[in-house]
Amino acid sequence: MAEQTTPILTTEDLTKRFGGLAAVDGVSIQLNEGEIVALIGPNGAGKTTFYNMVSGRMTPTSGRVLLRGTDIAGKPPHEIARAGIGRSFQITNVFNELTVRENVQVALVSHRGKSLRLFSILGRDKALHREADEILARLGLESMAGLRTGTLSYGDKRLLELAIVLAIEPEIVMLDEPTAGLTPDETTAVIELIRTLRAERSYTFFITEHDMEVVFGLAERVLVMHRGQLLATGAPEEVQKNPEVRRAYLGDEEDSAA
Repeated sequence: MAEQTTPILTTEDLTKRFGGLAAVDGVSIQLNEGEIVALIGPNGAGKTTFYNMVSGRMTPTSGRVLLRGTDIAGKPPHEIARAGIGRSFQITNVFNELTVRENVQVALVSHRGKSLRLFSILGRDKALHREADEILARLGLESMAGLRTGTLSYGDKRLLELAIVLAIEPEIVMLDEPTAGLTPDETTAVIELIRTLRAERSYTFFITEHDMEVVFGLAERVLVMHRGQLLATGAPEEVQKNPEVRRAYLGDEEDSAA
């Protein structure tokens, strides 16, 4: 476990209703600084809705999202990003027509509110060029900096998307299915990269992931949602042994028959 235990993100009774349906119903969690935390649950559990509310993609019906004590619930995604929460998506979110370096530069420029004359800035700002290359080097993408992004493999695009997230200088890195579509070797590389990045910069990682081998091998704490509510939270080994989790999510036949 990470040594630091200072709460960096807290949700209080976070709720999202669609008509009479509560997709997320009063979920309260706490992320500690420097943790790697995974959010899991069966389809329809409310994970995506919860994730969207934390990252600003969706406005809560009620409840609060506190980033270092400041309520950010309902703020637009770009404001939440600038406050310190970066998010990647399950489907790659990159500009295929730009180079790898230019994708990172766009994120750097946008994050700093310098979007005017964007392409002029990309071509002339040597400091921006160096900064983008430094980020790419951390992810092992420096040799691909000048390539058009559309020519990359799916796995390398996922790494580039992580580079784009890091370019906004987040404290919390939200990764939506980071190993989806990757080969076993690519999955192993991403897991090791997350561990390395956390060790180097003390990022807090908040991950959704369907691959239970990845979840239980990487996360230091696991949150389980079921039917819009928080069913369980704890260390991976505790969650694996939890009979309610086994019934609701892991499909334990013995517990299900009980």
